[in-house]
Amino acid sequence: MSVHKGSEGLIKVAGSNTIAEIKSYSLEESADTIEVTKMGDGARGYLPSLTSFSGSLDAFWDETDTNGQLALVIGTQVQLVFFPEGETAPYTKYTGNAIITGKTITGSFDGMVEASFTVQGNGVLTPAVIT
Repeated sequence: MSVHKGSEGLIKVAGSNTIAEIKSYSLEESADTIEVTKMGDGARGYLPSLTSFSGSLDAFWDETDTNGQLALVIGTQVQLVFFPEGETAPYTKYTGNAIITGKTITGSFDGMVEASFTVQGNGVLTPAVIT
């Protein structure tokens, strides 16, 4: 069994620019279903339909990360690549276009300035196993 520490993960914008200072992230995939149940059936039946993905990431705010955090502009579409295991082979990556749907910058007197971003996938999320 292979397990991985969360600290191994990273996310890139446009395939090559690693987003700096990431603390955590989430990547969610879902699939719609179409009901095909008809009269006389003893149980509901379904067919798979459209898929989608969404995600979020939390980071320590870094205003110098021009090709990472600053590339995540609200209302724009970017290519994101999620590397849950890092980039040391073998690893799996997930690539997809996403629209930046939210950005929040927070800070407190006894903590760090942090940024949170939310994304909505636009199209297919493609997994790839790199050996």
